[in-house]
Amino acid sequence: MRLGVLDVGSNTVHLLVVDAHPGACPLPAHSHKAELRLAQLLDDDGAIGPQGVDRLISVVHEALQAAEDKGVEDLLPFATSAVREARNADDVLARVRTETGVELQVLTGEEEARLTFLAARRWFGWSAGKLLVLDIGGGSLEIAYGIDEEPDAAASLPLGAGRLTAGWLPGDPPAPDDVRALRRHVRTEVARTVGEFSRFGPPDRVVATSKTFKQLARIAGAARSAEGLYVQRELKRESLEGWVPRLAGMTEAERAELPGVSEGRAGQLLAGALVAEAAMDLFGVERLEICPWALREGVILRRLDHMESV
Repeated sequence: MRLGVLDVGSNTVHLLVVDAHPGACPLPAHSHKAELRLAQLLDDDGAIGPQGVDRLISVVHEALQAAEDKGVEDLLPFATSAVREARNADDVLARVRTETGVELQVLTGEEEARLTFLAARRWFGWSAGKLLVLDIGGGSLEIAYGIDEEPDAAASLPLGAGRLTAGWLPGDPPAPDDVRALRRHVRTEVARTVGEFSRFGPPDRVVATSKTFKQLARIAGAARSAEGLYVQRELKRESLEGWVPRLAGMTEAERAELPGVSEGRAGQLLAGALVAEAAMDLFGVERLEICPWALREGVILRRLDHMESV
């Protein structure tokens, strides 16, 4: 069947259309995305303003039209941290439901981590052993660890690249004092969670998902996306540590000129790099592999598993 996943994230609203059936690998058929940056549209009270809600509804309508055009049989709509943490989340969800007919399922941070872990496990297989999975989104950082399809530990921290950029790095390029302050904040937050995971022992494999990690790997020399999903891509901590001060000295426009860095994400790349560096350092990771599958694929896989069990 043709499934559609509508992901209302902190940076983008992304419709992923796949051809899938239980027991088979979901095959991407179409992708439709719009930059929305909900995490940066919150007002001083933490609410998504009227213009932001109007824009969200417009983008959902566009995604619904794209899903209809592509023959989607079943749509799986969900929202992550930007909607989850908005003070007026209930009102936003009600307006979306009333004006588009879409009932957005708001995932908790732990659910995000668990579904992303499921996608990574299915991608790398059982032979990968114990996995540590890292995912930097626009609003949060997800961490999960385990040997099965359900992780033994999962956590979500408010360390998304968009959130941190908006709240901590106002300059272009940012002031060195602001970068240092953000670095301290990120490391303090990550360090609080390390013990929860380290009690399970070292992982056999560390993998990362998300646009942020993909872009960091690309500027550090990983293969281009045009070379396909199945090319192994990795990020070494040594390379990342060399890039962080360089990114800190660049303007947003200069970062956008780097290989694989999109204009819409260039402003967030430094904050994302600080989070990635802190996670790799504090968890003792020298290198990690990039996983092409992430949260959206996890949602699809969970849906297929449910179909198979019914």
